[in-house]
Amino acid sequence: MSRKTGIRDIHKRYRENQKITALTAYDAAMAKIADDCDVDILLVGDSLGMTVLGYENTLPVTLEQSLHHTAAVARGTQKAMVIGDMPFLTYQISPEQALRNSGRYLQEAGAAGVKLEGGEAIAPTIGRLVGAGIPVLGHIGILPQSVLAQGGYRVQGRDPETAKQLLADAKAVEQAGAFAIVLEGIPRQLSREITESLDIPTIGIGAGPDCDGQIQVVHDLLGMFDDFTPRHARRYAELGELIRQALRQYCQEVRDQQFPGPEQTFE
Repeated sequence: MSRKTGIRDIHKRYRENQKITALTAYDAAMAKIADDCDVDILLVGDSLGMTVLGYENTLPVTLEQSLHHTAAVARGTQKAMVIGDMPFLTYQISPEQALRNSGRYLQEAGAAGVKLEGGEAIAPTIGRLVGAGIPVLGHIGILPQSVLAQGGYRVQGRDPETAKQLLADAKAVEQAGAFAIVLEGIPRQLSREITESLDIPTIGIGAGPDCDGQIQVVHDLLGMFDDFTPRHARRYAELGELIRQALRQYCQEVRDQQFPGPEQTFE
């Protein structure tokens, strides 16, 4: 088996000014495909609530659901670093709760670390996990688990006060021991300023090209949804329409008694 990517590898890419690649994945099949393409980090995002489970947002995702999908991704991965995205209210109550739940990602799901949303307020919890040997990926800017408090998915840091707070949040997450930090929905100038102020990699999503890496939801890149494409995503394929065409053809051939044919039939 190939050796899996770890923190030292991520930091080596960072020191050598190599951009870090990250994608979401929610099952073993997609994880294997992404792994074959040399993606550095596979995040089992709580976005699975919307992309896989049909929820309106990420808030209903449970710890058990997240662990289930993280384990599937880990089984499909040989090289990429697998990170479990801890769901809403699985780490915010206390550092002890966070430590207990995050440990399950490593022990039960086979992840190499966890992701937590938040800045200064969550930094003590990050420090507690890192102190116990659990790698943590930070996340500031748009916080999907705080979508109700933030009034929707709105770009963060456009005014001086919130920009100053995001800079403080980033430094707090770094000082707490996170190995990298996701910047989501942050203006390019502020994202660049945060990136230049830190000594850990920044991984952007809707935060411009100056981050040390990028992460995207794989369903957005592959054109799996027709109703909405985020501005920060580029559609590299239109698999949704290809799948529809294939399934329509299958249904028609069954109705026309063209499938199964001799090649699909056992004698």
